[in-house]
Formats: sequence, C-alpha cells, structure tokens
Amino acid sequence: MLILFTIGVLLYTLAVRTAALLGNAKAKQWVEGRKKQGLLVTIKGIWGRVKRVVNRLLKRETESVQKPTSGLSDGDWIWFHAASLGEFEQGRPVIEAIKKDYPQYKILLSFFSPSGYEIRKGYPQADEVLYLPPDTPRNASHWLQRHHFVAAFFIKYDFWFNYMQALKKAAIPLYYISLILNEKSYFFKSYGHWFSKQLANVTHFFVQDESTAQMLKSIGYENSTVCGDTRFDRVATIAKQAKPFPEIERFIGGRTCIIAGSTWPPDEELLSGFLPNLPENYCLILAPHDISEEHVGQIKAMFPEAQCYTEWLTLCQCHAEARPSVSIGRETETSNILIVNIIGILSQLYQYARFVYIGGGFGAGIHNIQEPVTFGCPVVFGPKFTSFKEAVDLVRLGGAFGVSGQTDFDEAFSRLISDESLYVTASTTCHEYLQKQLGATEIIMKKLSGSLFRS
Repeated sequence: MLILFTIGVLLYTLAVRTAALLGNAKAKQWVEGRKKQGLLVTIKGIWGRVKRVVNRLLKRETESVQKPTSGLSDGDWIWFHAASLGEFEQGRPVIEAIKKDYPQYKILLSFFSPSGYEIRKGYPQADEVLYLPPDTPRNASHWLQRHHFVAAFFIKYDFWFNYMQALKKAAIPLYYISLILNEKSYFFKSYGHWFSKQLANVTHFFVQDESTAQMLKSIGYENSTVCGDTRFDRVATIAKQAKPFPEIERFIGGRTCIIAGSTWPPDEELLSGFLPNLPENYCLILAPHDISEEHVGQIKAMFPEAQCYTEWLTLCQCHAEARPSVSIGRETETSNILIVNIIGILSQLYQYARFVYIGGGFGAGIHNIQEPVTFGCPVVFGPKFTSFKEAVDLVRLGGAFGVSGQTDFDEAFSRLISDESLYVTASTTCHEYLQKQLGATEIIMKKLSGSLFRS
C-alpha cells in the first residue's frame, strides 16, 4: 500500500509540474522553489521513479529507506513541518518556546505550500527554512541525512507516510501538534486500516479536543494529550504586541469600524449588497484574500468610492510632510471603505473593529477567526464553517454568526450594529472563550520536558 501511496505522490508531483508548464502561477512557485533548493527531480526523472516503484509493486518488493548518517551539519536539530501559513502559526508558539528554553537545538522549518514558504522563509527563529520534497522513500532518506535530527513535529494534519516511516526506522521521535480529526477522516473509514496503521509511527499526539483523543483510542492509540489549539497562544501574543496604525486611525477618524478579512468574490458581493444599509458613522475595511492588481480592480469596480491602503498611506505621508503640525484627524472627503492591498497587517488591524466578517465560507471553508476573537470581536462568516471547532463552538455560544445568503448576512450585520445588548454579549463571549483556550503550548512543553528533553 505504501508503494501505491508513493506512486500517487509522484503522479501528483507530475501534475503540478505540468500545471506549472501551462502557466499556473501557484504551481510554478511550488516547482521553482523546490528546484532552487535542489529538492525536485525533472519530469523525466519522475517517470523513471514511477517505473521503478511500479516494478517493485509487481515484484511485491518495498523500496528501502537508508538509516540516516550523523547528518551533513554540526549540532542537534529539531524539524518542524507545516503545510502552509496557518499551520505554521499553530506550530510557532512551540518553536519559540523550544528556542527560548533549549537554545542548544537548531530548527529546520519546512513547508509544503508556497503561500507558507514565501511569507515565512525569513523567519528568524528557524536556522533553515525549506520546501518539503515530494514524499517518496528516497526523498525521506536523503532528508533525514541532511541534519542530525533529535525530533520531528508535524503540525495539525499533514500526513506524509514515507517520512513518518523513515523517522520511525531512524528512531527519531515524531510528534503531532494541534491535531484535530473527525469521523470523516480516512483513518476511521472501512478502507482505512492501512492508514490507521501508519499512525504507529507517531510518538505522541497533542490534540485539540477530547473527541480526537477518543477517536484515536478507538483505533488503538492512547498516546495522546488533550491540550487545545496552540494557535490561540499565538494570536493572544499578537494581540498583546499589536502596534498602533496612525494611518488606519486617521481613516477611521472616530467612526465605528467593521473589518472584512480574507474575503473572496462571493463575500464581497454580500458586502456590496449591504453597503446601502451601512450607517453614516460607520466605515468598512476590506482585506481580500487575493490582493492581485486584477482582483483589487474588481473590488474597486464594486465599490467605486473605495480607497486602497497603499494609496491612502502615501496620501497620509505626503500630508504629514506638507503639514507636520496638523493633527491626524480624518478629512471630511475620505471614503468610508478602505481596501487593504498588502499582506501582513490584518491580524493587528482587528484591534480597530467593532465586529468582523471572515471570508471563505462560501468556498472551501472559512479563514482564521481566532485573530479577531482575540480582540473580542464578534464574527460573521458563511456556511462552510463546520470543520472548524472554534467556529462551531462560538456559534453555539453566541459569539459568532453563520450566514447562508444576503438575507442572513444583512440581518446579522444589522443586529450587531443596532442591538447593543446582543453585541456586548457576543463580544464578552469571544473574550471568555479565548481565555479558556490558552495554555496549549505550556502543556506541550511540560510533556516534552519529561520525555524528549530529559536531562
């Protein structure tokens, strides 16, 4: 079965390379990043590997994985792997706790997705940041020879079975951070026996909830600790360290602010539909998921009066240089809509919001709601939220509101604007929920101090 899985990985790699040749921008990033690091073979090489693996399958042989040597560099290393940016943010508190408490270890951080790697390739707490090569036995063998690894941490639910098996054979402990599973996972399906057996390669699971721990127990794994989601620790730190944004304060200028974060076109259409109902003393900050010039142009066509953040920032700077003694109050002609067309500041902008709309709920699933919740912001989102524990919890508790279309959307926004009692209850609920979720990193570090980091 592992051979079939490996064939699937190789065919996926081939598909991505083909998409890159056809001009897909994200696929091209995926390929070019790995090529620069010498971590991706040619298309001809991929076909060669597929042929060798198929031959082994027909002969009922397995591809060998060499036991790692002492590594290509000095010192002891710990490997953290994140699929993308969101998973990295979940692992980040643990990385930084290890660097603080055990500075003798070096950190290798790997990403599967370009959206994670490109943003965090300069992350200062990691001694090396790389793309993860495709999950084949050969790549796993070469990867573990790169450094002398003393442990590996996979974040949330990225399961790469060749790497997992190689770690087990090399006696390198493997930990999962912030793991959360549900009954739909292939580990619990009628065909999932082989997949569930691969979890024997994991040393310990740090899981988000009791349900995940019980599901693991149902297939024979009791090596789990319920500690919650480490990302809450991260977003709480962001909130404490949030800096002021004078240009944002100037734009708001005493008005009440709604922020729409990580939006997609269906979300932007709902916002456009509600705009005539937005009170005069309110403003909207809209931060789309896609900040390409093309998409921002489409948003400006929907909101002709909107200003882009970069343009507004330039205007503020020019005004300050021309009239340095003038206070940064809002000019009367300022638009009530600001499009944030840069990345990296949204998580801190939530400090200015009365409430927040989070996008993605009319597509694959909602984006991160933990960041606004940290600031006590009630959250509104589309119907695709049931895979996110914190969203389900907050809807049940009254701190968040799921909507399925324009009518629901308008009602939720109108109530949060006009019903002060509802708003205060929802905001308090978000504050209290956050406080109850903190501490996952501390639980993990205590567990590791008694096992991995024994003196």
